[in-house]
Amino acid sequence: MPASQTFVIVGASLAGAKAAETLRAEGFDGRVVLIGDELHRPYERPPLSKEYLRGEKDVDATAVHPAGFYDEQRIELRTSTVITGVDPGASEVTVSSGERIAYDRLLLATGAVPRRLSVPGSDLDGVHYLRSIADADVLRHAIGPLSEVVVIGAGWIGAEVAASARQLGATVAMVEMASVPLERVLGAEVGAIYRDLHAEHGVDLHFDVGVDGLVGSTAVEAVRLSDGTVLPATAVVVGVGVTPRVELAEAAGLAVDNGVVVDEHLQTSAPGIFAAGDVANAFHPRYGTRIRLEHWSAALNQGPAAAQSMLGHAVTYDRIPYFFSDQYDLGMEYRGWAPSFDQVVFRGEPASREFIAFWLRHGRVAAAMNANVWDVGDAIEALLRGGRPVAPARLADPDVDLAEFAASSTP
Repeated sequence: MPASQTFVIVGASLAGAKAAETLRAEGFDGRVVLIGDELHRPYERPPLSKEYLRGEKDVDATAVHPAGFYDEQRIELRTSTVITGVDPGASEVTVSSGERIAYDRLLLATGAVPRRLSVPGSDLDGVHYLRSIADADVLRHAIGPLSEVVVIGAGWIGAEVAASARQLGATVAMVEMASVPLERVLGAEVGAIYRDLHAEHGVDLHFDVGVDGLVGSTAVEAVRLSDGTVLPATAVVVGVGVTPRVELAEAAGLAVDNGVVVDEHLQTSAPGIFAAGDVANAFHPRYGTRIRLEHWSAALNQGPAAAQSMLGHAVTYDRIPYFFSDQYDLGMEYRGWAPSFDQVVFRGEPASREFIAFWLRHGRVAAAMNANVWDVGDAIEALLRGGRPVAPARLADPDVDLAEFAASSTP
């Protein structure tokens, strides 16, 4: 492509930063403008609920690239910059200052924002949401050995923050409308493992219950549950999911449905405009449907795939979904996609916290999670891609080599 072209990336996120990196690595010599509304250069979000929150990593350790990378690669990184509009007809984006930047290709990597709690008292001081480094900085100062932390929501953010808060010495209560943590993704059986894990570490658990309101004059002092329980709180952390940031796309007339709708090449309904990361609801050819993934790996890999598509290369994004989590001494990796399943098969003993869980649908492995069991990722990936019916008894048998089993299950 000619050096006179300009590629604009809205969202100085992991997806945006990796897209910019890929454009240069693939030889694009034109102008690359990477725009973000946060103060910091692009960083990775997983540490915010774990090592960064606990003070074990600093800002530089979370960064996607070293400080000098963007200048060296001639990438115009604009932080603390807000894009207020996208005009597909004119191929321009508008900055809050009024500046208009023309583009030849545009990538939307605008991410997502936390869903807000909507109950009486939810606007009190001491109510926290965790999405950015700034959020984590404020939350870190609110958590300590004398603090009483109530975590509302036992998804990944809620569960990881609860674990970090306990490791920092805080008293922690967890409130969740489902029956176990992480039930929406992992189901009741595996979710129960995390319930027991948090209980063993002293978290006060409240499941199958909602929040009626937060109590306090100016700052939160307690959380009142729908069953009448009142939990004392010096800090409340709300982790009830996120909403994709589609405002720019919607105003520009792009197709939007639970995110910005993109095809398997990550192109939107408007020619020359692409989307990646948390905001992209992408058609996945393996599953035959659109999937919006709120995972680190999707941002890591969709950014480069979108960049390839921006360059006109015939790239299809068909990676198997992957994410990881660390809570206390339990580390895990999850691969696959199992919005519904018929059976969970365990290899190893869940009580030992060293096991692999397989989610089966119609006799085939739809997803798998290795917990404190490592170096099995390739075998699990092969098993998922094989797509053949499996014998649950052999899948569960630790004496059956998983790599060989996967190879025999691959067409």
